[in-house]
Amino acid sequence: MSSWDWQVFCKDTIDGEVVPGCFGGAGDVTYLDWLLSAWGWTLSVSALALVVALALGSLMGILRTTPHRGLVLLGNVWTELFRNIPLLVQIFLWYHVVPTLIPPLRGVPSFILVVIGLGLFTSARISEQVRAGIQSLAGGQRMAGLAMGFTLPQTYRHVLLPMAYRIIIPPLTSESMNIIKNSSVAFAVSISELTLFALQAQEETSRGIEVYLAVTGLYFVSAFALNRAMLFVENRVRVPGMIGGGGH
Repeated sequence: MSSWDWQVFCKDTIDGEVVPGCFGGAGDVTYLDWLLSAWGWTLSVSALALVVALALGSLMGILRTTPHRGLVLLGNVWTELFRNIPLLVQIFLWYHVVPTLIPPLRGVPSFILVVIGLGLFTSARISEQVRAGIQSLAGGQRMAGLAMGFTLPQTYRHVLLPMAYRIIIPPLTSESMNIIKNSSVAFAVSISELTLFALQAQEETSRGIEVYLAVTGLYFVSAFALNRAMLFVENRVRVPGMIGGGGH
């Protein structure tokens, strides 16, 4: 078995020559440049999809706990639709089918379509967590908010959601980590994120061990850093005496 060659990341992606310092210049691109760029794409897709998922997932979770049957039905249909279709299928639908049905989307970059697809898929899972968090609260809290003169939206905003979010931080942490890992589906529509980099760099260099170990390490670092950040937030906002919290 040949020895490992970590210098592969210092090689130019065009002529394969080693570039001093490992970073390209004057138009040269090394595999290290490419790797870091792919990591940036992975983090960008993940961050934007998480914003979409939190916004829509929170909204649908709220709708599913209102006393209005029509809103509950809307939230339930949304959640069941997006969580019961495989993520990769949803990405292909957004990339190949939806632009055909909605012509204005034909010019939308594939990056945005992946963000939408991944965000909607994750929103269904966050919707379930928000619903469970709200329903875990004592029913008297809703009535107390209404009795104080709050409207129902104000009761959610000022009374129910602040407590519910504190309860569901642990599952939200797991979901946030999952969105980083799930962003790997972006390779299927040719977004140059970490997984696509690994596939192409391994084919070009025949150094699969080094390439896949580097990519694995960056996925781990990204997810672990997010885990620690969410744990910090959880410890800061946890209500004293509340069951739960601590390390994940």
